[in-house]
Amino acid sequence: MPLIETTIHGDIHELRLARPPVNALNPELCAAVTQALDDAVAAGAQGIVLAGGPKVFSAGLDVPYLLSLGADQEALLRSWTAFFGAARALAACPVPVVAALAGHSPAGGCVLALCCDYRIMAEGPYRIGLNETQVGLVAPEGIQSLLARMVGPHRAERLLVAGDMVDSSEALRIGLVDELTGIDDVATRARVWLETLLQLPRAPMLRTRAIARAAVIDCLRDERIELSKFVSGWMEPDTQAALRAMLARIGK
Repeated sequence: MPLIETTIHGDIHELRLARPPVNALNPELCAAVTQALDDAVAAGAQGIVLAGGPKVFSAGLDVPYLLSLGADQEALLRSWTAFFGAARALAACPVPVVAALAGHSPAGGCVLALCCDYRIMAEGPYRIGLNETQVGLVAPEGIQSLLARMVGPHRAERLLVAGDMVDSSEALRIGLVDELTGIDDVATRARVWLETLLQLPRAPMLRTRAIARAAVIDCLRDERIELSKFVSGWMEPDTQAALRAMLARIGK
């Protein structure tokens, strides 16, 4: 089964994460996201919808897989490199991308959403945010800046330090997402937003977008992620204990 399901709606391509049960981001899924974005643009897509599963957009990085790598830092680096490759592909995509969040979007799922142009989330008890500190991780400076770009520096600090996730209504209020709709309508609303945008004169819209989104791409520069330092932190005893405790709580 493909890890990305592609549906074409004229000039808009919908890319749906398809790794049950919760679209955990392992290297294969991350590589599939990157490839699917390239393929959509090559096929003439003028706008892209990135969707996930019902109730969970993506649960973030595949923690059981990462823990199975033990102390193999090269394998860990490859895994995290694949994830940031997908994030960079979204940030640098030459056409607009809308995140269709029909459910929870923690950690890595939130990062992918932050790299998109626009975020539409399902109304209801669904949560989004960067909860890294709750599992013993430190969000890289560039990722923290992505969040601050959406919600402002002070609110981002409060959310990041506590590792807080917010529900969809609060996410809308603080600017973390742009729009709420019913869970069955998220992808449709994403297409409608893109269709409206695509009615504008194309070249000026894309040039303006490129200038505005240069800051998103800048957040993901190697120097602002410091992947080697992040992977070293992954191996800290406190981090490993917190991650294993989280998996125990959810029965993994």
